[in-house]
Amino acid sequence: MQHTADLSDIDGFWTAPITERADDFARLRATSGIPFFEQPPSAFLDPGPGYYALTRLDDVVEASRVPGVYRSGPGATSVADMPPEFLEFFGSMINTDDPRHARLRRIVSRGFTPKRLAALSDEVERTAATIVDDLLEVGGCDAVEEISARLPLKIICDMMGVPESQYRFVYDKTNVILGAADPEYVPDADNIVAALLGAGSELAALMRDLGERRLADPTDDVTSALVNAEIDGERLTPDELGSFFILLVVAGNETTRNAISWGLRLLTENPEQRAAWLADPAGVTPTAVEEIVRWSSPVIYMRRTLSEPARLGDTDLPEGRSSRCSTGRRTGTRRTSPTRTPSTSAVRRTRTSGSAGPARTSASARTSRAGRSP
Repeated sequence: MQHTADLSDIDGFWTAPITERADDFARLRATSGIPFFEQPPSAFLDPGPGYYALTRLDDVVEASRVPGVYRSGPGATSVADMPPEFLEFFGSMINTDDPRHARLRRIVSRGFTPKRLAALSDEVERTAATIVDDLLEVGGCDAVEEISARLPLKIICDMMGVPESQYRFVYDKTNVILGAADPEYVPDADNIVAALLGAGSELAALMRDLGERRLADPTDDVTSALVNAEIDGERLTPDELGSFFILLVVAGNETTRNAISWGLRLLTENPEQRAAWLADPAGVTPTAVEEIVRWSSPVIYMRRTLSEPARLGDTDLPEGRSSRCSTGRRTGTRRTSPTRTPSTSAVRRTRTSGSAGPARTSASARTSRAGRSP
């Protein structure tokens, strides 16, 4: 079946105005069946056979409920299959299935106790206040650089015990991993693979070194908790610790940066929403945070690969094919009801029943919701 919207057209569809893309996604959701697309070309990965795009909430939720069929192991964040050497640095538990996923999650959960998360929330508030105070003295700034990027970078590094002297190093390496195709971060287009592996290797080495020191001399940071956590005689290996740190600092940093940036834009463009939030911070903050995450789409999609043939709605999906679960405001956070006005931003909007997100939640997702002030 041919569709007017080509989700693999990076330079066409994804550079069109947001309102146009919203209309295209609405048409996709209104069309019966699940559309199939050829995968976009890649400068360094085999593009693979193509993917089915899940753009309706009910389809995304259904796929998320059956992780044994819709697998993450072949790759959850890349449409194309990742080479084995990439998995050493970029795999972590987001790209794993049970039983390995369950093992990693059990160990990692020891680092994110309710007590530690409560302390993290307090630190987020202090850091946010400091950032605002600094801006009041300076005046105008690049909001993405000075607000959106600064907050999650400091919180995640402090949480893991990474010293302030390494903040810029971590920031630069995560930008390479996330923006490898951007000449601002990797000027040599023929050197993308080496740049990615180099950035991953350096971040992993930073965490392995820190892990060794925390194993010998623990503190109250998360790294100390992780390297000393033992469940059924098992601990995280140094490589698993490094891979988890990359997941946390890359995913937690970029997603929170995107959400904050969009939040600033939405509140600027919708002053009545900002006024409503400021008038009742305690009452509005819980729904406003969720609304900003819904609207901003910090993660545009997650990939799943079928371990066996499956039927979703009225579409038969073959084994081995990828399903691209679109999780953002333009796609999988919506049903097709015309009464919910999902294209508008409303800080008092309550969540639709069910979850449009993937079945698993990483610690970085909790971090992105830790700060709850406008």
